[in-house]
Amino acid sequence: MPNPNPYAGAVSRRTHAPVPAPADREVITRSTVRVVMIDTDERILLFNDSDPGLPERTWWVVPGGGIDPGETESQTAVREVHEETGAEIAEADLLGPIAHRHVVHGYSDQIVDIVSETFYAVRVEPFTVDIAGHTEEEQLTLTGHRWWTRSELGAGDAWLWPSCLPELVDRVLAGDLALAELGEQEESTLPVS
Repeated sequence: MPNPNPYAGAVSRRTHAPVPAPADREVITRSTVRVVMIDTDERILLFNDSDPGLPERTWWVVPGGGIDPGETESQTAVREVHEETGAEIAEADLLGPIAHRHVVHGYSDQIVDIVSETFYAVRVEPFTVDIAGHTEEEQLTLTGHRWWTRSELGAGDAWLWPSCLPELVDRVLAGDLALAELGEQEESTLPVS
């Protein structure tokens, strides 16, 4: 019988088991790029992410990920959009960068210190998301995806990473592509300290 959750069943190299003393969690340092995808119906694509060590905690994020050695930010953005959504975009399609920050994510088993996270935007035609390019880790932690209207982003109690995503979307829709420096932030399922 096929697995009803296309995101489930992957094997991860991480254990996702909570570390008994949170201060003993491994610290990973990296740089990332995220892409705010807005379709012509002004819907925003988000993925439901999770920390399997704390399965009751989930949040919504835009596509994106780590910069590979030798890649530029825009090359990373194009690659990550294709891998995570199946969409083909070009570097020339990217708007921005629209925001930049230093963010630390505390998870049950590790801390990820993203010393540089840059956000771009892209306008796309509506499309069906294809998750075939997800890594094993993404297949384990990403539990779903959907297109959100702008009004849905500001309503309800959905946990958005970054929390300022509605404002970033508003700026893009208004044509304001100036770089917003967001400073240092923490987004954690298990706080860093």
